[in-house]
Amino acid sequence: MKADVLVIGGGVIGASAAYHLSQAGLKTRLLERNEPFQGSTTRATGGFRAQFSTPINVQLSLLSREKLLRFQEETGIDPCYQPNGYLFCARNESQLQILRDALRVQHQAGLTESHEVSFEEMKRLNPALFTDDLVGGTFCPTDGFMVPMNLREGYLQAAQRLGAIIEYGIGELRVVTEHGRVKGVQTVQGETIDCPRVVNAAGAWAGVLARAAGVDLPVEPLKRHVAVTQPTPNIPPLMPMTIDVEDGFHLRPYQGRARLLMPLDLSVHDPFDDSFDERWLKAILPKACHRIPILSNVDIDRAACWAGLYEMSPDKHAILGEAKELSGFYFVNGSSGHGVMHSPALGQLIAEIVTHGNAKIIDTFALRPERFIEQDFNPEQGIL
Repeated sequence: MKADVLVIGGGVIGASAAYHLSQAGLKTRLLERNEPFQGSTTRATGGFRAQFSTPINVQLSLLSREKLLRFQEETGIDPCYQPNGYLFCARNESQLQILRDALRVQHQAGLTESHEVSFEEMKRLNPALFTDDLVGGTFCPTDGFMVPMNLREGYLQAAQRLGAIIEYGIGELRVVTEHGRVKGVQTVQGETIDCPRVVNAAGAWAGVLARAAGVDLPVEPLKRHVAVTQPTPNIPPLMPMTIDVEDGFHLRPYQGRARLLMPLDLSVHDPFDDSFDERWLKAILPKACHRIPILSNVDIDRAACWAGLYEMSPDKHAILGEAKELSGFYFVNGSSGHGVMHSPALGQLIAEIVTHGNAKIIDTFALRPERFIEQDFNPEQGIL
């Protein structure tokens, strides 16, 4: 099949892009170097929130939530969206002010249900929470969880029904260019697939793909870890995602266990290494047991722990749009840990940009690729 557009990357963002491009009437071909069930989407924890500190991220979440609510009707697969909520916890007035400032942004952007919570409400929402060193927090009841692979499979299957070609195990790909325009891609076997438009949805490897095409895309991998407890009745299934603003420790319930997470940058030789680092586990356990004391009596299921890669941009916001230096080369990259939750919105928006030249449903000026050259960064207020 001669394609109108090639999507490179078979994770949830690439799947969403392939579906929305196909829905827009474009002949779409998705190419993934790995086999199915590899890559970052398989290692995502499935959190979903709209509690962000910038309008564009709130808008991406609200659009994604709207699409989540009709996802099964649209694709035939249940995303298992479960609105347990997100509870942010502040240890001092400075952190609480950050949360309050974010609330104002959220309310102005249309997320009206997020609110500040009292100690009594915090304990009601999460009875396992240690609150003696907290001064307050915020909560949004429509935040929660979904199943990342259900999103990916739903979009892939729906894209195929619309005629998209999905190919896995392709190996390394190189974008072929000519006179400042995309000509297609070349496989490791030397096959050239001609196509005038290529969407970069390569996740943590997006910067490598772009640089090989002579394009500067400031996306770098960042390892993040997940620890999993043994099954325990002490973690109620309706517990919200609970986040300590000070150190970023957070946990969520999952099938009778708790998943524990905390950002901690450790020195590594290979930035694409996704092996589990025991140093991280030793660092997180005291913090986890402090914030959730009942975890002191729950063992970690070491075999169930894992690590994966975020695709980080300099301002921790997605990069969305066409490369100025290479016509026909499109970015949907750099979601910085928010790719799964924002994938429904990002897929629709990149399809609008490819077909119309600009996004229609949301103003994506804040996500334009050239903002880094212009030194016009999105403000990051430290909310995870």
